[in-house]
Amino acid sequence: MQPGSTGKNRDHQLVLGSRKNLDLTGVKQVESFDSEEFLLETDMGFLSIRGHNLQMKNLDVEEGKVSIQGRIDDLVYLDQHHGEKSKGLFGKLFK
Repeated sequence: MQPGSTGKNRDHQLVLGSRKNLDLTGVKQVESFDSEEFLLETDMGFLSIRGHNLQMKNLDVEEGKVSIQGRIDDLVYLDQHHGEKSKGLFGKLFK
């Protein structure tokens, strides 16, 4: 996160078009990604995006914007309030 953006509250939105184009705002960090899954930290918690042939088409870290293309199959917010943060996050990802 940028030093000047720590107090900045961005609007978190998802816009999904035809299950092929996903535009997100309010993204703090891209934790990991490959052609089948993206893990993003957003202003509303961690978000897992699963699908096929996923590609990042746009990334603007300062504005917190990400665009993903490919076949989107699943969008899941991971609840990090139960148990330890990292164990709960990775435990849910690798069931």
